[in-house]
Amino acid sequence: MIRTQMAVNDAVFALAQGQDIEALKKRIEDAVGRGGRFESFVVVGNREVSVLFSPHTSVAFSVETVSYDERDDGDPDVPYGGFDE
Repeated sequence: MIRTQMAVNDAVFALAQGQDIEALKKRIEDAVGRGGRFESFVVVGNREVSVLFSPHTSVAFSVETVSYDERDDGDPDVPYGGFDE
């Protein structure tokens, strides 16, 4: 399966499956254009993360192929603790 990672300044987030990456990019652009705003997204483990994006925030996306994990469905209402559960 394909996994997208997003680096925000020095923090790297592996995004959960099923997210609209283009919509996330647009929300980040809008937040920066407004001078800064929190935006939320779901990471592997189905955990929601909120980041304050501002004109001083560096963001980079990358894509990699990883093994399929049925728990990584992008549902923040059903988080899991890690790969050993």
